[in-house]
Amino acid sequence: MTGFLNIDKPSGKSSAYIVNGVKRLAGSPAGHLGTLDPFASGVLPIGLGNANRLFDYFLTKKKTYVARFYFGATTDTLDPEGTRTEGGEVPAEGEICNILSKFEGEIEQMPPAYSAKSVGGRRSYELARKGETPTLSAKRVTVDRFALLGQVGTHEFEFEITCGAGTYIRALARDLAAALGTLGYCTALRRTASGIFTAETAVPPDKLTPENWRDYLIETDSVLPFPAVFSEDRRLFQGQKVETDLQDGLYKLYDRGAFYGLARAEGGLLKAEKKLC
Repeated sequence: MTGFLNIDKPSGKSSAYIVNGVKRLAGSPAGHLGTLDPFASGVLPIGLGNANRLFDYFLTKKKTYVARFYFGATTDTLDPEGTRTEGGEVPAEGEICNILSKFEGEIEQMPPAYSAKSVGGRRSYELARKGETPTLSAKRVTVDRFALLGQVGTHEFEFEITCGAGTYIRALARDLAAALGTLGYCTALRRTASGIFTAETAVPPDKLTPENWRDYLIETDSVLPFPAVFSEDRRLFQGQKVETDLQDGLYKLYDRGAFYGLARAEGGLLKAEKKLC
């Protein structure tokens, strides 16, 4: 069984927990296409079978979040689950709006200490939990849109953020607060889109049953924005390159009308790249 389930992950559950539930339900290997922290909710695309081989492709897709930031305190994890420290003032809406553009475009971002970054072969969060200070390096990330939606409490503001791979929303809360001369952390986070997968079409995991889960399965080729190429040349499906007049790039490859996987055209030659059927 190959394809995708667009899961609406509830807060309080890890991405791994949800994936394991899908594995048991479908009786198939499965993996998510970009994790969500346990406190976060929203779009968690899960690939079944060979669809997992598209992880790298979906990792680069834009993601959209609705987040709530608390100003005037922080936690060591930069989310509601950490140890809290008070400090700083609550900024005015105008102050926040005036500075948001500094966090758009390509920016340098230091990953949170409580993250899955590898430090000397160990996860950063493992070191942080033991009271050690992980040595992390700033990374360049892209934030396409960082908009204030409004104030939702005495200390809390809601934002909508569209960003690229590797962006930590918790770190944005920390850095925005620091730029405003205060402390801050992320109190709530919901992913509303991950590439073509959106919250409007996502299904809560508790709605899936052994009888109905296939009704929610999204065919692999339907989510790939590549032109199609149909071939009956057996050499192509045996790992060989064949001549083509196609422009260089990726294509959805079909074997006698049935979806096979991805093929790459380059320099007048076409080769099957990923078998996804």
